[in-house]
Amino acid sequence: MIYCTAINWGHGFITHPDKEHGSIQGFPADVWVVADNHGAWVAKVGGTRKTKSEAQTLVTAAVDAEQTVWDNNNVEGESSQQKIDRIGTKPLDITLP
Repeated sequence: MIYCTAINWGHGFITHPDKEHGSIQGFPADVWVVADNHGAWVAKVGGTRKTKSEAQTLVTAAVDAEQTVWDNNNVEGESSQQKIDRIGTKPLDITLP
C-alpha cells in the first residue's frame, strides 16, 4: 500500500481508469491509501507520500477533532437519541489498512 496526502479537487481527481487500475481509498485529513501500483496516480494528483504511521497520525488527529466537535455540540435537555437524530452518530476511530 502507498500512503499519501493530496487535496481532492473534484471531477477528475479519481478517474474511472484510476479505479480500474487498483484500490484508492480516501480518509480524513486528505489522506489516501492506494494500491502499490498507483505511484503514477500519487504523482498525477500532487500527492505527498507518507509512512503508514505518519498517515495514521494525521487521520487520528482529524477524527479526534471531529469527535471533540461532536462532544461539544449539545442542546440543553436533549437526550442522547435526540442528539444523534439532530447531528448523526459520533465519528468513529479509524485504523488505516
